[in-house]
Amino acid sequence: MSLLNFRQDGPPDLAVRSAETAVTRLYEAHALDLVRLALVMVGDRPTAEDVVQDSFLGLYRRWGRLKDPDKALTYLRSSVLNNCRSVLRRRGRRPLGVQDPPVASAESRVLDREQGREVLDALRRLPHRQRETLVLRFVLDLSEEETAQVMRVSRVTVRSNTSRGRTALERMLGETP
Repeated sequence: MSLLNFRQDGPPDLAVRSAETAVTRLYEAHALDLVRLALVMVGDRPTAEDVVQDSFLGLYRRWGRLKDPDKALTYLRSSVLNNCRSVLRRRGRRPLGVQDPPVASAESRVLDREQGREVLDALRRLPHRQRETLVLRFVLDLSEEETAQVMRVSRVTVRSNTSRGRTALERMLGETP
């Protein structure tokens, strides 16, 4: 039975209400952070919002098949990264922000201070795995273990990507490693 089916003679069944409640709570608590994650990855807010919306919709549709609903946030983060990768593949792997500056929103104006813009531009030039690792670790403030779960890699890979990404960023920004 699909989570989207409703009974003809009454209220939505318990599975639908459970999915709606859980996904709504996750959305209220984490949507903004996920949009920030996607924004750094793809470079423009409308696309970032679409990526996050698609991820929440996917979670809602699959809620009844989740093996561990307590790991729904990890699933969402992975889904956002996967959807960002798809967007970047369709664009030819270049984030929009590297080609054309996005239209500034109130939030992006704060990030667009000169130093912030330089860091974001340098971050977008990193290989995608290093960029994903740094964003998860330092923008979303996830632990190595949480980052490894989201990216579906080992903690050693997270450490390696973090080290290489930080070194590359320092080089791009003219700082000594």
